[in-house]
Amino acid sequence: MLNSTTATSEWGYLANELACYLQVAALDIVLPNLQTIEARYEAQYAARQYHYQLPLGKLQLLTLTVTLPSETSLAKIESVRVAAVKAALAWHKSYISQSKDNQLLSYDVLVVDIQFSEHAESSSNNSNVENNGQLSKLPKRLKHEFAARYFMEDLVVDMSDGGQQLQIFSWHDWCSIMLALQTPCELWRFLGYHLEQLQHSVSSHVVSFESEDRLVRQFLSSVSLFNHAITVDNALIEYGIQQAPNSALIAMSLAQKNQSKTAPMYEQHMAQAATLWSQLSAQMIHTVSVELETKADKESIMPSFSVWQQQLLDESLFSRHELIRTLYRYPKQQQALQQTGYVVHQHSYENLGRHYVLIFYGQDVQGQNSKAAIQPNLQQIAQDVATRLPMTELHHIIVLGIDFISETGENFMDIDLWIQPINSMTQRERQLTKQIQRLEQQGTEQSTGKKLTQQPNDLPQVRLNLSIPARKDKP
Repeated sequence: MLNSTTATSEWGYLANELACYLQVAALDIVLPNLQTIEARYEAQYAARQYHYQLPLGKLQLLTLTVTLPSETSLAKIESVRVAAVKAALAWHKSYISQSKDNQLLSYDVLVVDIQFSEHAESSSNNSNVENNGQLSKLPKRLKHEFAARYFMEDLVVDMSDGGQQLQIFSWHDWCSIMLALQTPCELWRFLGYHLEQLQHSVSSHVVSFESEDRLVRQFLSSVSLFNHAITVDNALIEYGIQQAPNSALIAMSLAQKNQSKTAPMYEQHMAQAATLWSQLSAQMIHTVSVELETKADKESIMPSFSVWQQQLLDESLFSRHELIRTLYRYPKQQQALQQTGYVVHQHSYENLGRHYVLIFYGQDVQGQNSKAAIQPNLQQIAQDVATRLPMTELHHIIVLGIDFISETGENFMDIDLWIQPINSMTQRERQLTKQIQRLEQQGTEQSTGKKLTQQPNDLPQVRLNLSIPARKDKP
């Protein structure tokens, strides 16, 4: 289906989060045979390749923008579209044959964006533009799709299991996928799911999905969405970090499995939590970036900082849900508990080696758990927790110091953050470290602190402060 539309969609928070995984600057690509198409149809094209190293594997994204005269007929548009896709496929085949790391786990994606040279001014009744608070000229884009049927009937390509496949999406479909999935790890898993469905359609000659939108909804409604979290949950029980399975994980996975009426509600809660976690992470990353600009050696720090910020972004929908749910439980806690303060341990459900310590500061400013007493010791707390956790996979401790503030009828969360990288240890090494720590405690605290912090290969340890409006409803 070919339709023209004035596009106002954005790629959401996920586009910014992917940028943290970008390995090198985007590369301009020359595609074969497209110069002939440019001359024949008065077209222009631009192709760029992006290399992302995600925690689960490598994502190689090729964007292809083709600009046509506004009066181009539908027949000519389809001819250009087919030629553009074939040129990208030919380039990709040559590229992977020359690539040295083509055996690594990787997904290759092509996003085709067909625009028209005539720009349409946005109208005042466009809600997306109104939300931006300004009028702007937006490109007029072709709304089209590359669902399974397209590769079965219109453009037959080799979809065998061997080799790296180029997954093709239209600009609109890629936008909707990014907005729906919200996290880098969910995007990665969806690409695997999408490729399986596409290969099945071509090999069986039975269309497995009619549109990308339906396939994304099918993916998000599948019980497989929770498979990895269940694996992590079982590992936490085996390590003795928690005593029983996570009740929310059981409820959500069963709702998906049984297609119960509560399943859409859980999906909405996870989506809301993912957005809130993105907002928190974005402000943290921005704050640290500003601080790094003042550092004389920022060029040497930035690569390590990139790994640091990925610790916040590498969380799944369910993992983000649990973190946000823990934060917003605070207002319902007993007043006595709010007064004295308390600590909640929360492990990542995306990565077994990442552990969170959420410290809710006591409102009693003179108490031992007040912000004044705890805030200067976040690093020491992270190191103590690392020593006590019997996990060989442990690589980062993330400490959040949370202070709920009420001002003029509005509630805010004031959050202090400390991220502590942990050197890999065996369980035996951790036991020995505990014994050494007891002996060191007999010495001066100042000497102990110096020994614990002298880790030359660690990532930057950053503490920062955020003010985030508290949400009234909880996910």
